Amino acid sequence: MEYHNGEADDLPPPPPLDASIEPFKAEETKKLLKPKRALVPRKGFGKKGQPIKLITNHFKVSLKNTEEFFYHYYVNLKYEDDTPVDRKGAGRSVIEKLQQTYATELANKDFAYDGEKSLFTIGALPQINNEFIVVVEDVSTGKTPVNGSPGNDSPPGSDRKRIRRPYNTKTYKVELSFAAKIPMSAISHALRGQESEHTQEAIRVIDIILRQHSAKQGCLLVRQSFFHNNPSNFVDLGGGVMGCRGFHSSFRATQSGLSLNIDVSTTMIVKPGPVLDFLIANQKVDHPNKIDWAKAKRSLKNLRIKIITTNAENKIVGLSDRPCRETMFTLKRRNDDNGDTEEISVYDHFVKNRGIELRYSGDFPCINVGKPKRPSYFPIELCALVSLQRYTKSLSTLQRSSLVEKSRQKPQERMSVLSDVLHRSNYDSEPMLMACGISIAKSFTEVDGRVLQAPKLKAGNGEDIFTRNGRWNFNNKRLIRASSVEKWAVVNFSARCNVRDLVRDLIKCGGMKGIKVETPFDAFEENPSMRRAPAVRRVEDMFEQVKTKLPGAPKFLLCVLAERKNSDVYGPWKRKCLAEFGIVTQCVAPTRVNDQYLTNVLLKINAKLGGLNSILQVESSPAMPLISKVPTMILGMDVSHGSPGQSGVPSIAAVVSSREWPLISKYRASVRSQSPKMEMIDSLFKQQGTDDKGLIRECLIDFYTSSGKRKPDQIIIFRDGVSESQFSQVLNIELDQIIEACKFLDEKWDPKFTLIVAQKNHHTKFFIPGAPDNVPPGTVVDNKVCHPRNYDFYMCSHAGMIGTTRPTHYHILHDEIGFNPDELQELVHSLSYVYQRSTTAISVVAPICYAHLAAAQVGQFIKFDEMSETSSSHGEHTSAGSVQVQELPRLHEKVRSSMFFC
Repeated sequence: MEYHNGEADDLPPPPPLDASIEPFKAEETKKLLKPKRALVPRKGFGKKGQPIKLITNHFKVSLKNTEEFFYHYYVNLKYEDDTPVDRKGAGRSVIEKLQQTYATELANKDFAYDGEKSLFTIGALPQINNEFIVVVEDVSTGKTPVNGSPGNDSPPGSDRKRIRRPYNTKTYKVELSFAAKIPMSAISHALRGQESEHTQEAIRVIDIILRQHSAKQGCLLVRQSFFHNNPSNFVDLGGGVMGCRGFHSSFRATQSGLSLNIDVSTTMIVKPGPVLDFLIANQKVDHPNKIDWAKAKRSLKNLRIKIITTNAENKIVGLSDRPCRETMFTLKRRNDDNGDTEEISVYDHFVKNRGIELRYSGDFPCINVGKPKRPSYFPIELCALVSLQRYTKSLSTLQRSSLVEKSRQKPQERMSVLSDVLHRSNYDSEPMLMACGISIAKSFTEVDGRVLQAPKLKAGNGEDIFTRNGRWNFNNKRLIRASSVEKWAVVNFSARCNVRDLVRDLIKCGGMKGIKVETPFDAFEENPSMRRAPAVRRVEDMFEQVKTKLPGAPKFLLCVLAERKNSDVYGPWKRKCLAEFGIVTQCVAPTRVNDQYLTNVLLKINAKLGGLNSILQVESSPAMPLISKVPTMILGMDVSHGSPGQSGVPSIAAVVSSREWPLISKYRASVRSQSPKMEMIDSLFKQQGTDDKGLIRECLIDFYTSSGKRKPDQIIIFRDGVSESQFSQVLNIELDQIIEACKFLDEKWDPKFTLIVAQKNHHTKFFIPGAPDNVPPGTVVDNKVCHPRNYDFYMCSHAGMIGTTRPTHYHILHDEIGFNPDELQELVHSLSYVYQRSTTAISVVAPICYAHLAAAQVGQFIKFDEMSETSSSHGEHTSAGSVQVQELPRLHEKVRSSMFFC
């Protein structure tokens, strides 16, 4: 849904009614006719804070010819026999050949082609409907491979001589049909704050020109990023996977005009080189004999290889069922006119007939690059994986941390890499950009930032906490609301941990922070015979021990695990405690136990048991503008999806809500599963008969009971993880559901809403000119690189210790409460200081962080079965709710409103 700021009369007339459709009832019609909410325009600029001069990775773009039109043509590619072209990546070579072959018929026009179905020209093509026959030399199938028939694509019985030519040719039919006309002036209008429905389209066209520029240089393209085939950009992540450093580039409409945003970007590729080396690394085995070939077949499917002896490129379709020595095919004898054939193994053919020495391929399967009915086999040692092939499976924890560590760059390094790439990419020579009259400045854009003062915090005994550079500590201080740890026990799943010492240190450290930690009932060691059992069995067994030996249900369980990440006991253990028994639990996997470690663990335990570690001074006095005067609830909403390598794993929606107003430091969470890859939350309001089973009702009731029987008159919503194209849906669909949940509780109740979206995955970075440091915590930018009309700002609330700080981009979509820009920016800044798990300011408001944590933790309660590869991995296209999604267990009422996610 493209958002466009037009009046109602811009809309086309409604389509004629289909007689078979039942008419809507009156109240439903009322819902439909409700005017769509539009994004709120900017209310001005913030003024608070210490001014700071910054530069940003946006490069100014000047536009000259804005009278022209882009013409959009729909591209239909077919083979000679009219079957559609399914091969990905075939398009670019076909369109390039089309341009060379029919230059005069196409009025010598340059194309901007997206590699798929869309092609753009400046000005119209001479004819309306353009059909062409294009003959392309197919480089991928070089010399004759070995198979039951002579050539990859020659029909059986065809003349053998044509295969001796270096290339096969393929014939395509190309149809270009006119789709739309886009005025270039839409871009310059957008820069004046007058967006039209063409703005996004026009910017998309110039983005496609950039992508095409990179494609012509042989880059791998991933959405808006491009990656050069340069080994100095590769880092090995283990498991046959490499991180590949490249660049993101996209045009953005900003207050100071059109700018090109360039940033460093990283993707994963399959390690190029011999196929066998990849398999050994990927399966972490030390000898080819240990390779699991069924697994190998899955991981190799669709990868491209080069045949070492001929340099021909092919795509792997599978493996032979038998080893190379035993894989037979029928070979037609050369120079034999009687058509005599012989049965020969692939191995013997290459060794005897082709004179190629094979050292180890005989005992392993062959690589099949043929067609489904006509396999075409090569010995594995003649096959090498081609460079720049994306690796799309999910990374292990180790690979992920290695990727993060190796792709970090200090601000100075990042700046020099970026200006270098801009000089090298030579956009000024791109004919399409020249024809648009586009030229790109070579220097970073200067912007004015402001550094907000850090909010003051309160600890126990009325003491103030002073923050320095976004950090503080509890040395010689007590927690503001310390809980006591009583009726508790320890369970130990780790053979290495000395539980007695750990408990002793915890009691001592707790005492210093004001937490009374009693002596535990008992410490339960895991029965060594269970260590190899499945995780769920291990948890069951441990709970049997706990139940038989304790006088009653414990209030708290400390669980010691053997590994910090990837413990398969973690999910089942949390589920058992939180969903079945309602017991607060804390997992630890101690390596170095010191005061700092114990304090951090105690901060989490205190928050889970209902305590508070520190709060904002403005909460204690209550003096927050617009929030302390009127009951106000803060929501954090997020949807987390399975990693790209998993298909069909349900997405998980979490809504976190504040409680005990006037506090804004205490939260609780509700979590639900929903259809895979669905970005909109579908369970905010769920009417079943006379009940509402939705997420929001739980939040509202909890706020009411925890805030002295007051309903919230103001609700501030922070929504994470939606892109600009979805703002309208959040504003019109999700907000409507939240309002319905309120009305369902009380028809007369009319709270005011403020809706803010937070984005982390964008590519705008800020730098201090001439200084090696990151921008200071509290830096806010709401000018120049922000949106020409919409209400947005960038905030770096945390201290970037490593790499380059990534600011959070906040967009205010709706504001009935009526904050001024300073109040809003201060609120966002303050909410980065109420995160109970650490003594640092964090990079995004705490309620959103908590929503991530809650979704991640409850998501581990169930091992979701991945659906088969064939199931739709693009959840957006299946209508919401059409897939039956496995439900998550609900939390036990005893812990439902706790900060279990801390």
